[in-house]
Amino acid sequence: MQTILSSGEDTEMNWARIEQFASRELGCGVLLLLGPQERAAAQGGGSILSMLMHRTSPASSCCFCLRPGCYTDAATAQPPALQSPAPSQDPPPAGRESLGAHVQGPAHPRPSPSPSPSPACPAPLRQLPSASRAPQQLAKSSPAFKQQLQPVSMVEHAEFLKAGKEPGLQIWRIEKFDLVPVPKNLYGDFFTGDTYLVLNTVKQRSGNLQYDLHFWLGDFCSQDESGAAAIFTVQMDDYLHGKAIQHREVQGHESSTFLGYFKSGLKYKTGGVASGFKHVVPNEVAVQRVLQIKGRRVVRATEVPVSWDSFNNGDCFILDLGSDIHQWCGSKSNRFERLKATQVAKGIRDNERSGRGKVYVMEEGSEREQMLQVLGPKPDLPEGVADDLKADASNRKLAKLYKVSNGAGNMAVSLVADENPFSQAALDSNDCFILDHGSDGKIFIWKGKKANSEEKKAALKTASEFISKMQYPKHTQVQVLPESGETPLFKQFFKNWRDRDQTEGLGTAYISSNIAQVEKVPFDAATLHNSTAMAAQHGMEDDGSGKKQIWRIEGSAKVPVNPSLYGQFYGGDSYIILYDYKHSGKTGQIIYTWQGADSSQDEITTSAFLSVQLDEELGGSPVQKRVVQGKEPAHLMSMFGKKPLIVYKGGTSRDGGQTAPAATRLFQVRSSTSGATRAVELDAVASELNSNDAFVLKTPSTAYLWVGQAASDTEISGAQELLKILGARPVQIAEGSEPDSFWEALGGKAAYRTSPRLKDRKMDVNPPRLFACSNKSGRFIIEEVPGELTQDDLATDDVMILDTWDQVFVWIGNEANEEEKTEAMTSAKRYIETDPANRDKRTTIAIIKQGFEPPTFSGWFLGWDDDYWTVDPLERAMAELAA
Repeated sequence: MQTILSSGEDTEMNWARIEQFASRELGCGVLLLLGPQERAAAQGGGSILSMLMHRTSPASSCCFCLRPGCYTDAATAQPPALQSPAPSQDPPPAGRESLGAHVQGPAHPRPSPSPSPSPACPAPLRQLPSASRAPQQLAKSSPAFKQQLQPVSMVEHAEFLKAGKEPGLQIWRIEKFDLVPVPKNLYGDFFTGDTYLVLNTVKQRSGNLQYDLHFWLGDFCSQDESGAAAIFTVQMDDYLHGKAIQHREVQGHESSTFLGYFKSGLKYKTGGVASGFKHVVPNEVAVQRVLQIKGRRVVRATEVPVSWDSFNNGDCFILDLGSDIHQWCGSKSNRFERLKATQVAKGIRDNERSGRGKVYVMEEGSEREQMLQVLGPKPDLPEGVADDLKADASNRKLAKLYKVSNGAGNMAVSLVADENPFSQAALDSNDCFILDHGSDGKIFIWKGKKANSEEKKAALKTASEFISKMQYPKHTQVQVLPESGETPLFKQFFKNWRDRDQTEGLGTAYISSNIAQVEKVPFDAATLHNSTAMAAQHGMEDDGSGKKQIWRIEGSAKVPVNPSLYGQFYGGDSYIILYDYKHSGKTGQIIYTWQGADSSQDEITTSAFLSVQLDEELGGSPVQKRVVQGKEPAHLMSMFGKKPLIVYKGGTSRDGGQTAPAATRLFQVRSSTSGATRAVELDAVASELNSNDAFVLKTPSTAYLWVGQAASDTEISGAQELLKILGARPVQIAEGSEPDSFWEALGGKAAYRTSPRLKDRKMDVNPPRLFACSNKSGRFIIEEVPGELTQDDLATDDVMILDTWDQVFVWIGNEANEEEKTEAMTSAKRYIETDPANRDKRTTIAIIKQGFEPPTFSGWFLGWDDDYWTVDPLERAMAELAA
């Protein structure tokens, strides 16, 4: 704790001292004592210090403890409200910068908080002498006094009370030093002049909640906004009892964890709070903007000037005119870029316009008249600039480990190891460590649970200094990890990492600091969710208990479904669901259009038309959501109580009549992180089994509940509910204990989706990861695909690598060029050689081709569809836009 005093004799000089120290030490424990002149000067500006002083005691002098979660006026020992300061009639003295101009929030994450709320500031603080007292006098204060400078009670912002209560994504924008929630239908939209907090909450299979807390900085955000975001990050983490993994995100350089939340892409909008731009503009049609679409793995739609000068023939652009959305494809743009552009256009129509916009797709040279009226005659356009290439991956394994300690009385930073993999034993709970992976754009800070605050503060500063000293880019990612909250991306640098809750034989698992360990993780702790859970993060309007009506499309009409059959769908049909919900005292309606995987194009078109018709009948107020089988959002899945959402094979034929059920039926039951389950009928063959899930096998004479070794209790419960619906009493069997009659019903034993890695529970250490790779021009380039693994991530004009640790799959798209096909094996070998975990070079490499995927590959992708590529993905996307 440092003490900064102002005597009031030289306001300008002392203000400079306060600015200098406070900006450097903000969040690390600083006591500010301000006299009347300094207080008046501070209140006159729009700085963070002004924010802290708002609504504090009007005493002639004031004291602020700048410890995280404190920011307390010592005169009252009350935490000030974090909101916009009251306007002042007197401007600050000329040439005086605001405190926020010095505060770079991301560079100063806070020390590890106490596990429980700290007591209020001690009484002596309330009786501090006037700020006019000479600094030397207080500097001589006793050690007992200094020990009393402790954090006070956490600031409980109203939004904190809503944070992290349920699994899913929550986003807030910083508006005038306050947290304002962003509407869920606009998640993924970011104003470049603003800062945001993003909290992702995941429910572990153990039932515990895990938090990833990000603060995102737009390219044009102010220093004050940046500092406010850092303060709110610190305070929210305190409120979550220090369990959150903190991430710093910079526009255009976001982490894969962050990008994984927005599989449909990010939209960067110009302006911000200071410019009067608002997020909440329902169904806005008075729009005129141009978005440039860039990226293959991660789509970034950046707002550019409304002019042909913004266009080139190598990219796709969207001219958004509100009710009319024009997707323009440059003559040299490729099919994958066009596919991503359709996703953005569809998102604008469905999310920003509630399904009421019209999308027009056009090629360069075939512009609609409306587009030419806005932009004028089309000139000759330049070629596009290629996306920035990823850094050469050959050096991605280079990392160093440093220890920060003051055990000897003096702060010291020492090199522990200059080459990975590191030994886990090198991490001491009494210290903080810095894992420097700046060569790949990342710095990790590991905080031992017993490390003191000074060590933690030094570790944060050292990480910041590393970035500067090593000449790493300023946007280098910083991740702060509490002990026992390590992510797979951190663990990969250690040999044979062992979590503390892994026990030998019987015994109670020990979980340090109540941080849940993650199982079944696609990329890292932040991406433990399947596609339905990701959709849920974009819209859980309520708990699913509202009124609902369901119709099935038969011919050209919608026919009511018997309420006793609600929640049961046929993959060959399409349905319309009208749902009434209540939120914040208001009522609303949602129209879900559910389209089965085997629905005919006529049914899909009819369902879309009748949904629009129903919307018009209801006055145009409902939100319309098109849902494709396998992509059901958690809210839709939650609408049927404890029963799973069931998808049967077959449907209503065009000749009339319902498809008769097969004599032997097999259902896969899988849960989302929100606790909802889905049961999908599959072909009754053994190759469809999956060790991760529960299955129901129903034969004419009996029924089986097959429990995969990694199946959760929620999935088992969902299977039991399905059996009740089917009217069957099952025989429950565990994987590996199947009777002969079970295999006979499935036509005999066969290889199915499983992995020995599931048996030793190492998925939290080495999760499956998907990459696109290139070995062109002698440089080995890899780019990770963020988020949950989905089949549409496999680009047909690329070579992809699926790393499941025990083996590496090289997937070759049909449209990949000959050089990439020839170099596929070489790329896989280079990938293993450059792995930071120092992989065994003998790791099995499997070369597979599009359309011939074995179950050991396809089993990692939820809802894999063997017929997916019989229809061109771009044509499918275009048909959805036209529907």
